[in-house]
Amino acid sequence: MGVLPHCYVRCCNALSKHPNFTKIIHRSFYKNFVKDDDTFLNRLKHVYKSKVLPLEKQYLFHEFHLPPLTDQDFDAKPMVLFVGQYSTGKTSMIRYLIEKDYPGIRIGPEPTTDKFMVIMGGDNEQSIPGNALVADPTKHFGDLSRFGNKFLKKLNCGIVNTPLLKSITFVDTPGILSGEKQRAQREYNFNKALNWFAERADMIVLTFDANKLDISDELKEAIDVLKSHDSKLRIILNKADTIDSRSVLRVHGALMWALGKTIDCPEVPRVYVGSFWDQPYRNDVNRIMFNDEENDLFQDMKSLPHNSFISKLNHIGKRANTAIVHAYIMSELKSRVPLLSRIINKSHCQNELINNLENVFAEIQDKYKNLSIGDFPDVTNMKEILKGKDFSSFKSLDQKLINRATNLMDGFNIEMTMNEVEVQSNVIPCKNDVSTPFYAKTKGIDEGKYDQRWIVEYYREPFDNIFNNLVKNDGKVVRTAAKEEFLKSKLPNSVLSKIWKLADQDEDGLLDSDEFALAMYLIKIKLEGSELPDSLPKHLVPPSKSNNANNIVS
Repeated sequence: MGVLPHCYVRCCNALSKHPNFTKIIHRSFYKNFVKDDDTFLNRLKHVYKSKVLPLEKQYLFHEFHLPPLTDQDFDAKPMVLFVGQYSTGKTSMIRYLIEKDYPGIRIGPEPTTDKFMVIMGGDNEQSIPGNALVADPTKHFGDLSRFGNKFLKKLNCGIVNTPLLKSITFVDTPGILSGEKQRAQREYNFNKALNWFAERADMIVLTFDANKLDISDELKEAIDVLKSHDSKLRIILNKADTIDSRSVLRVHGALMWALGKTIDCPEVPRVYVGSFWDQPYRNDVNRIMFNDEENDLFQDMKSLPHNSFISKLNHIGKRANTAIVHAYIMSELKSRVPLLSRIINKSHCQNELINNLENVFAEIQDKYKNLSIGDFPDVTNMKEILKGKDFSSFKSLDQKLINRATNLMDGFNIEMTMNEVEVQSNVIPCKNDVSTPFYAKTKGIDEGKYDQRWIVEYYREPFDNIFNNLVKNDGKVVRTAAKEEFLKSKLPNSVLSKIWKLADQDEDGLLDSDEFALAMYLIKIKLEGSELPDSLPKHLVPPSKSNNANNIVS
């Protein structure tokens, strides 16, 4: 990684020490930072357009590296990219996070996700095909059109009405093939498309199945793409509840060994171990570890909106460094083509420079001591692009443009006001959280909807027997006693917390016999495959609590 401009580093350090930095930024970040002209995002846009973009245009940066940034790129929500072999649980994990199906979802043991699926928030749930997505000027996916129609056929966007997606965008990728399946050729360049999303993602979740750790050729190529974004990478050993505790240790060790051969980095990457979905653990010996690992990962994900503006600032700084180095390269190549050679023997002279490009890079770095080797482009890729260029059309060095990009943050006011907000999802727990909206589709939740008798009454006899044997306080079950009983279901803690919230209608932290019976009923229907509602449907409210309006929907 290159050395960032001194004023840029100074600005980042000052931001991290700002008294409000540890608070916030979630949904209100985007709402509050774009509603007037003097906002952080608008000031950052101005820095890019006035100091970096002119340099990029002058030296054809967009033809060699990345397209120009648009307003949509600055306004975009943080993006989490899910990558892994087929059937490693990527789609199930996304569904677990947003707590509902999204348009186009398919889950199965075979390769089901054969498209790049962008899952975004919105009021009207719909599916948007690839061609329509890249043509939408309000979204930042227009540059994907460069991959052609065959890729766009494999691109889709699902709009889902859920609070979490108002602050984060998820991208599900096609399952990476293994073994004989690799013979099936994709109709587009998968690795280039993957790299496009990886460059723009704020987090990359790489999933592995605890039952199959084979790293196929296609997966190794994908990891080669992702390892240049190692700071964003989060590695998941999923479905760890399907093997015993001793096997978990062996599989974890085997994965670390395999990754060590594939990802060349000085530090061993952390591997999150668990089962990241809402089904009961098959083997819950390690449930405490699984829950801790899940919380660590989801808290990391929860911080993305909070850190979004720092990520954008960081991206502009890196981009400025790359553009500065590119300007030196372009001007140097122009200067090395003699005036006479531009007319008589231009092709031979250019080819000679291209073949010795490594030496040109070394001489530029030696000449300009402030340049870092980490900011120089890949030599092989640069050679390929240069073959079709006319070096005489390149611009000579403009020191004024270089200086403006070097002093990127001069005059940038870092003082800003931020509203305190939280990620609202009961899968990512936070105080006084509001669960994502859920519309029950299964019989379990709807059962008894039109009965005059409370449906729980039909099942409560064994629940009452359990209730009578538990420790009570003033006739009500205390949380610790109820938790011990709930844990027998092997459901994740996040699901059990939601069940407690739904059942504790008077919110006193205790469960009376009706509330306990309700909680056990909710556990029952969850274990049978039904989904839990965000708020308790009216027909499930205990008759003794019918006047309590808390957590009730009609």
